[in-house]
Amino acid sequence: MPELPEVETVRRGLQPVVEGALIEAVEQRRPDLRFPFPDRFADRLTGLRVTALGRRAKYLLFHFDDGGVLISHLGMSGSWRIETDGPDRTPGDFHHDRSKASAHDHAVFHLATAGNGKARIVFNDPRRFGFMLMAQEGRLDEHPSLAGLGVDPAGNELDGAMLARLFDGKKAPLKAALLDQRLIAGLGNIYVCEALWRAQLSPTLQAGAVAGKGGRPTASAERLATSVRDVIADALAAGGSSLRDYVHADGSLGYFQHSFSVYDREGEACLRPGCTGVVHRIVQSGRSTFYCPSCQR
Repeated sequence: MPELPEVETVRRGLQPVVEGALIEAVEQRRPDLRFPFPDRFADRLTGLRVTALGRRAKYLLFHFDDGGVLISHLGMSGSWRIETDGPDRTPGDFHHDRSKASAHDHAVFHLATAGNGKARIVFNDPRRFGFMLMAQEGRLDEHPSLAGLGVDPAGNELDGAMLARLFDGKKAPLKAALLDQRLIAGLGNIYVCEALWRAQLSPTLQAGAVAGKGGRPTASAERLATSVRDVIADALAAGGSSLRDYVHADGSLGYFQHSFSVYDREGEACLRPGCTGVVHRIVQSGRSTFYCPSCQR
């Protein structure tokens, strides 16, 4: 499933075309994705102007001039594609053809852009685990999809002190705590494995171990918070990981998959200078965890 860096990369790709654009028409090509489309979906959106394109955790948020908000989740294989009357934009050294199977193009938004040009953004989702829901501005935190989400790890709010407070007294494995969206919203399996390797912390360590007496931050908490922020920043700079079906809004692939230190490297030598260990794979809560037992304690 696309994680926070992938979703943020899609947002940044869509933003120049979408923000300020008028929705002239919407083609809804099936009644549902993971959930049914909202009632009168196409009619409700036609004629609205997009005032902002935001993100909360792994959700894209289309803000409209009538106070409504479209919540879009990519699911396992969803992607937004930009089409124009001119040549498609496909920047980057790595590229694969975007899906053009009309059977998987489930929603098409016809836009008059802020510069009065014409564009289409197309939601394609072969597995149909993505979804679109409507909400109201000012009440987003009450929406079932967004209520209770934790801190966003892409900013500076996540630090050692916050991690220590969040994890204080928790007996769950450190990896499970990092994946708990009620604590930290947007982290997924890939970047948690990478952050734990950078912080030299075992994924099986009890989460509460990074908190000192009274929930004070330890050196481990500070190191982990820095590693989380850094791995997200590096992935954003690289454009996301683009695993399996994931594709950027402009069709280009990301580069971060070529920089994995442990993820999907089972049996390979640890890349940490001076470490003679080998990357292991274990299963935690049904998910593969990759780590080096020699240097992650």
